[in-house]
Amino acid sequence: MTSSSAPAPASPGAPQPSGPLRRLTARGRDETHRVASSLELFFDLCFVVAVAQAGVQLVHAVAEGHVGEGILNYAMAFFAIWWAWMNFSWFASAYDNDDALYRVVTLVQIAGVLVLAAGLSRAATQHDFLLVWLGYVIMRLAMAAQWLRAARSARGAERTMARRYAVGVLLCQVGWLGLVVLPEPARPWVFLVMAIAELCVPLYAEKDHGTAWHPHHIAERYGLFTIIVLGETIAAATVAVKSAADEHNALAELLPIAAGGLLIVFSAWWIYFVVPIHGHLRSSARAFVWGYGHYLVFASAAAIGAGLEVAVEQAVGKAHISTLSASAAVTLPTALYLLTVWALHARHFKVGVAQQLVLPVTALLVICCSFLGDWAVFAAGLVSAAAVAIGVTLAARTARRERAADATAAAG
Repeated sequence: MTSSSAPAPASPGAPQPSGPLRRLTARGRDETHRVASSLELFFDLCFVVAVAQAGVQLVHAVAEGHVGEGILNYAMAFFAIWWAWMNFSWFASAYDNDDALYRVVTLVQIAGVLVLAAGLSRAATQHDFLLVWLGYVIMRLAMAAQWLRAARSARGAERTMARRYAVGVLLCQVGWLGLVVLPEPARPWVFLVMAIAELCVPLYAEKDHGTAWHPHHIAERYGLFTIIVLGETIAAATVAVKSAADEHNALAELLPIAAGGLLIVFSAWWIYFVVPIHGHLRSSARAFVWGYGHYLVFASAAAIGAGLEVAVEQAVGKAHISTLSASAAVTLPTALYLLTVWALHARHFKVGVAQQLVLPVTALLVICCSFLGDWAVFAAGLVSAAAVAIGVTLAARTARRERAADATAAAG
């Protein structure tokens, strides 16, 4: 936003306000001030509905002692959510022209994810994937339509790439039908095969021509979704604590969990955003690894909230699991989050062995906190906060040394 009443000039490649329908052409990677649109933010908020539903099913399964089944169902559901979100986000970064048709098709995709979210409970409890599959049909048909529209405006290798995307999306959607029609024992294998096939579509489609995604915009989109998922984690944990306190009057037992959970989420936010990652996303190879790796970042961040709910239920006697299991429901996803953020983000900006070891060692210590009984979550929160403090201290010390070296060089 600018203080002037006159509209700011559009950046090269930015969508031009020329009418309700415009050609869907690639935007430029050199656009200045490229930020997420209000439609993209709305898209993210609607997707969090599905994330919340996946978390609810994970809580129920773990609290009832069905840990393996719960984690498998959560991994499958979260992959479907994350993959649909990621497909749209990268496409929008390259082709968003914000005309009426683009908006309508995007709203159709939002409707699809809401249908998917409505079917997650039946998929987890009754292994009925029909509603989930129908939601995915809606989302993926809309996504294929976007790619075909982009192909119509493109030429040469770019047109071939867009058509490959459209065909790949449609063929994979046919493959997902196996979750509906095949016997239940075969469905995990169907999921595995189709997940690999989905991951291969972008690699195949872009082998001759890459999309013109914007590094700063993509980094912002992923960061915003991380914030929304962490916010959902706080909301879920808060509701669980309130409900348990009201029903069981066990506020003293819940305070360590609430305080530790808050410290974990605050630390998770700080650690993710301590460095600007867009400068690292300068090649397709790096971008693919970074983008795909965020499945673990998002899934673990959401699972922290589910783990906090499990810990609350165990503390008031509602969960049929041990204290160790309830603690691990928080500490294990926290450790996974720390390790994946380090691998994707932090390690590219750390200087020296000490800085590089902060997050991996913190992840190990967080896991060790699982054995501290009722104080496990609080201890994990303290360890996470200490990691932030140590990281800030080491970074400040390195910055002072660099300034001193620069000053010495200038004086010499």
